[in-house]
Amino acid sequence: MGKKHPDDEMVICPVGRFFMDLQKTRASTRKSDFFEHLDKSRVEFLKALRSLLDESIDHLENRSGRKKKATRIEVEET
Repeated sequence: MGKKHPDDEMVICPVGRFFMDLQKTRASTRKSDFFEHLDKSRVEFLKALRSLLDESIDHLENRSGRKKKATRIEVEET
């Protein structure tokens, strides 16, 4: 049997593979509008994930009965 290529034993999602191939291509090309848009989309994707995580954390905290209550404070006028 011949040598196995490392990718033969690894399963990579098609989207991940696409971005890996793009990074290889990017190294040999100049900065282009395409890659600027791609960088911005990565940032937006990560912000979307952060938003989803924040919502999940809020939901779990509220479900556990740890609701925060407001405390009324009297203010004296001088």
